[in-house]
Amino acid sequence: MTVKVAISQINSIVGDLLGNAEKIFQAVHAAVKQGADIVVTPELSLVGYPPEDLLLRPAFYEKTAEVLLNLATKLQQFLNVHVLVGHPFEKNGLRFNAVSVLLNGSVSVTYCKSDLPNDMVFDEKRYFVESDQPVVFSVKGTKFGINICEDTWHPHAPSKARMAGAEVLLVPNASPFHMSRPDQRLEIMRANVAAQGMSLVYANLVGGQDELIFDGNSFVMRQDGALCASLKHCEEDLQVIVFDGATPMTGEITAVLSVETQIYQALVLGVRDYVTKNGFPHVLIGMSGGVDSALTLAIAVDALGAGKVRAVMMPSPYTADISLFDSRDMVQRLAVRYDEISINDCFASFNTTLEQEFSGLSADATEENIQARIRGTILMALSNKHGSIVLTTGNKSEMAVGYCTLYGDMAGGFAVIKDVAKTLVYRLCEYRNSLSLVIPERILSRAPSAELRPDQTDQDSLPPYDILDGIMRLYMEENKSRAEIVEAGYKIEDVERITHLIKINEYKRRQSPVGIRVTHRAFGRDWRYPITSKFRD
Repeated sequence: MTVKVAISQINSIVGDLLGNAEKIFQAVHAAVKQGADIVVTPELSLVGYPPEDLLLRPAFYEKTAEVLLNLATKLQQFLNVHVLVGHPFEKNGLRFNAVSVLLNGSVSVTYCKSDLPNDMVFDEKRYFVESDQPVVFSVKGTKFGINICEDTWHPHAPSKARMAGAEVLLVPNASPFHMSRPDQRLEIMRANVAAQGMSLVYANLVGGQDELIFDGNSFVMRQDGALCASLKHCEEDLQVIVFDGATPMTGEITAVLSVETQIYQALVLGVRDYVTKNGFPHVLIGMSGGVDSALTLAIAVDALGAGKVRAVMMPSPYTADISLFDSRDMVQRLAVRYDEISINDCFASFNTTLEQEFSGLSADATEENIQARIRGTILMALSNKHGSIVLTTGNKSEMAVGYCTLYGDMAGGFAVIKDVAKTLVYRLCEYRNSLSLVIPERILSRAPSAELRPDQTDQDSLPPYDILDGIMRLYMEENKSRAEIVEAGYKIEDVERITHLIKINEYKRRQSPVGIRVTHRAFGRDWRYPITSKFRD
């Protein structure tokens, strides 16, 4: 007999139990219209992922249990439809990451996660205990097992499900995005699930949660490892797949996207969800005429619409005319509100105030940082007065080596390209311009500069960005030693300088706004180095 299985790739909001329950109900309603017998929602779909220390509060479990039972009652109008809902579960003083099958007004069965991830951005062992009990249920003669996310990244839990009789494995997920992650998921599922003779339904969460992006890209895989259906990238989606016994028929397969497309769409989703889920009415961006603020502005407009974005240019005595011309050009192309507020008078006042204190001392980075901090103060004043959130524009390369100013260009509420290396910034700008020419060409072709002193360029203080980014990637993302980086072809003096700068600027990064993660190791949840440390490798 045929069984119709729906993947409901939804965007849950952490802690919005009633809103998430309604979203699940609407998804089931839409799936039932297409004849679904089973509806699979993502991991912890009822409460959002990750709830973090909400999971330490007893009231959170009590409210979750209440909402889950109410949802089951509401779903009983869809007779004989099995709905998989992810939720935290407490029993006998133990807490689990669970999935319950809601059927005809009640909880039919509950599966508890077997393998709890405790690396990278995950710390589930802080909250949950593991279970080793497989769950298998039958629909129209086909036996369906359940695993949750990390379970399928190891062979143990899928093997237990198979031994318990599972022919199809249903896998709710909250697998966050980073470059190469979608392809990696397919490889792992082929190795740990399909290799055991089971087909697979992989239902992944979509949406932004603080620095994490959940990209969706849910899929269905046959027993031979062939992909037979896939859902959208960084969008809510629903697809119903027909199974002939345990074998899925071919459904819709979404087009393969370039890396630049995947990352850009993830950044757009991250901005949209952070701003809207937290209730900010507008965003503010400090323009510089450079590539970083240009990319941030384009992402913000694509995420929120031009009407919710305001750009502010704050020229100093060192701002080049072309920076003003290019900023005016870009905001006109995007039709956003644009204002110019000169910092000349403020800068002169600071210099006068500090004249005696600085007497006899040469100008240095102090005066440069004063300009950046004046700009940060202006942006935060506008934010306070109008309720907008400031989007900072610093990239990963700058954050790595401290080429940024505390309480200056680091001042703000959300760091859009915090995990985007400078070389990738240019690639993303080129991608965005391939859709429509919103970033003036001169912004992409001129040498990058902070414009805080006469004739300044970034390369006055830093190695070329292709070198900086290559060393940063090997050291920070790949955990390579200095010797291994030198063996990869980089000069020892560049390696020593960049790795030293990464170490000594941890105190800055700890004070930076949360930002979107797009690599497998970002400064944030992935990177937990001490500020105070005497260790040198």
